[in-house]
Amino acid sequence: MTVEEIIAAASAQTGLSDIGDPAVLEGLRRLLVAFAGEARFTERGLAMAHADLVTYMANRMRIEGWLKDHPELLAAPVEKPLFVFGLPRTGTTLVINLLAADPARRSFLRWEAYDPIPPARPEELHAGPRFEAMQAKCLMALEHVPHIAAIHMEYADSPTECQFLMTPSFTAQVHEALADIPSWRHWFLHEADYRPAFRFHKRWLQVLQHYAKGRWTLKNPWHPLFLDALTETYPDAQLVMTHRDPAEVVGSCCSLIRYSRQIYSDDVDLKGIGESFMDTFRIMIDRADAFKAKHGADAIHDVQYADTLRDPIGTVRRIYERFDEPFTPEAQAAMHAYMADNRQGKHGKHSYDLAEYGLSKDAVHERFRDYIERYDIPVKA
Repeated sequence: MTVEEIIAAASAQTGLSDIGDPAVLEGLRRLLVAFAGEARFTERGLAMAHADLVTYMANRMRIEGWLKDHPELLAAPVEKPLFVFGLPRTGTTLVINLLAADPARRSFLRWEAYDPIPPARPEELHAGPRFEAMQAKCLMALEHVPHIAAIHMEYADSPTECQFLMTPSFTAQVHEALADIPSWRHWFLHEADYRPAFRFHKRWLQVLQHYAKGRWTLKNPWHPLFLDALTETYPDAQLVMTHRDPAEVVGSCCSLIRYSRQIYSDDVDLKGIGESFMDTFRIMIDRADAFKAKHGADAIHDVQYADTLRDPIGTVRRIYERFDEPFTPEAQAAMHAYMADNRQGKHGKHSYDLAEYGLSKDAVHERFRDYIERYDIPVKA
């Protein structure tokens, strides 16, 4: 497909045509070139990947259409949004789920990433036809790809990664998670302007908070790549970064990428996954360090994965204390209820082997030794 064909298909789906900022088409153009020449998709995989792009463009049109009818929403602030991020597989999911249990907070829910218009009213966040349709898909995935559910499971009303607020700008890591596309990856990491994606990110949140309000609490492991653009868009953002033994991070993430790509391709380069994500994680750490060097060591609140597992409620309480937020009895009770119903390994045990990706524990530890020492991260010998 071409850029024009993606736009036409999305327009036919929505009856709309306004895509907003045309700057985002650069990422789409590069994705389509990489899909055609590099991704090694199966025929079915390519059709699915193109359908994803049409869905993202359609959502873009729907958001712009709602804002055209309700321009006053653009004047509504997104106040002190809290962003949880870190290298993937470092406990961001547990932290965001605990935070999302607080009834005063508002999270970006999985079903909202796919069917956001009209924006939900409070009673629709956890019920209704759109919720039920997504819940059926989630339960189907749990049945048919349980190995992925064991790694990362979301339900329809689970807080999902806010990188799905960036997919309609075609500047989100999820595109690379599904395919080996080195030309797009280089552009994404080293050339892309992230600001248009974050401007749309905010526009989408302003639509979603039309009826269902609350303090936005968001998660995307990949945000260390974009902290300057994020804080330009959200100057009062509260930033939380999670940390874990890099050998466990790399092994777990490579495994997730492997199984995700195998849905779209029958030619998945495991060693290539290891090499590229070792490089990506180095870039993420370096950019987070550069952000701290520019804005101060306390610009980001750091959380250890080991602490999150040992004392999850206490770890979250310290996040509230760091940002001088009230930790209410209602929030604490809801978090305890979440932990009681979501034990670790609820959907199975996740196993992986670094050697499959051309790596070893010692090699990973050596590559990230400075990071381990700087944050005093517990590692397994």
